[in-house]
Amino acid sequence: MQTQILERMESNVRTYSRSFPVVFTKARNARLTDEEGREYIDFLAGAGSLNYGHNNPKIKQAMLDYLAEDNIIHGLDFWTAAKRDYLNALEEVLLKPRGLDYKVQFPGPTGTNAVEAAIRLARNIKGRHNIVTFTNGFHGVTMGALATTGNRKFREATGGVPTVGGTFLPYDGYLGEHTDTLDYFEKLLTDKSGGLDVPAGVIVETVQGEGGINVSGLEWLKRLEAICHAHDILLIVDDIQAGCGRTGKFFSFEHAGVVPDIVTNSKSLSGLGLPFSQVLMRPELDVWTPGQYNGTFRGFALAFTTAAAALRYFWSDDTFERDVQRKGRVVEDRFQKIAAWISEQGIEASERGRGLMRGIDVGSGDIADRITEKAFANGLVIETSGQDGEVVKCLCPLTIPDEDLLEGLDILETSVKQALS
Repeated sequence: MQTQILERMESNVRTYSRSFPVVFTKARNARLTDEEGREYIDFLAGAGSLNYGHNNPKIKQAMLDYLAEDNIIHGLDFWTAAKRDYLNALEEVLLKPRGLDYKVQFPGPTGTNAVEAAIRLARNIKGRHNIVTFTNGFHGVTMGALATTGNRKFREATGGVPTVGGTFLPYDGYLGEHTDTLDYFEKLLTDKSGGLDVPAGVIVETVQGEGGINVSGLEWLKRLEAICHAHDILLIVDDIQAGCGRTGKFFSFEHAGVVPDIVTNSKSLSGLGLPFSQVLMRPELDVWTPGQYNGTFRGFALAFTTAAAALRYFWSDDTFERDVQRKGRVVEDRFQKIAAWISEQGIEASERGRGLMRGIDVGSGDIADRITEKAFANGLVIETSGQDGEVVKCLCPLTIPDEDLLEGLDILETSVKQALS
């Protein structure tokens, strides 16, 4: 396996290739193949960017057909047939059936582009600088988004430049299961000496992916929405990792029945792993002037094409989401059993998640690393999350065949027992 040029020329900032030090060459649905011909089951799925699996044939065919006809690929923010087709699919397949009315902004190719646009839009609308965010939240690593990201590892990598504009409050469960952390938020908003600058917006993940698969309660989300409405604050849901079906609904906030003012999507939005993001906003919030938020890659037509195909193929009825929920229950049951076994060994462990966004908290990054290293040696690609990497995280493709899902869970269980023996 030839890795010398990769090790010599690629920056030290690389991460995944350190955990999975092979050269991958091919992939299909939930399986990766390296250049030695060995197959791996993928419980990482591009960090949640491949909800429909690697090289989904229906979505890939739409891209190949589009490429074969000399259609527009790069279009700035021109009107193109691909953009029109995507917006038609978005409106007819997703928004109208859910009773949602949003304008759409294409800010650039990545999730952090969408977050930057969302928080800047909120500030423009309300004329206030502050954005409330939550402990363990992850919203990106560009400077505006980084100010709302909790992990010290990323915040300390600014060369001493301060991150400004974000105020952190405790996420649901942060102070224990019997404490409603929104009591603190509401108290600060009603106390003129509480020290909280009234925010333009609140940004929240309904399930914190990088933060450790922390799940917000549905009643907590409903109360957060009510507080925002009562105090003239915009509610921004960051659905970049938890969206596109990951939790069992296309939008993760659907479980709670809330309607955010602004929504950010990326990762699996393109359906095929192509870079693509969007900001959804209530129509009256679209106060941008032409060109006020810009970007060269706002019109990546291949992503429009594959995203439209994914919406029509997977989301035209509820068949797919019900199957995701079923698989989520399979993983939940197995993770609970694995966590119980770990606890029996004297290591406190617990299962958490929603849909197919699930994790096992083993309390230690070292233990979690040992588990994932054994898993990779046994043919399973799976990563960790949480402030110390203490949560073994499953983000398998939503399209994973049952036999691959069960085999992957078997490998994980075996690897846990090997790592702790």
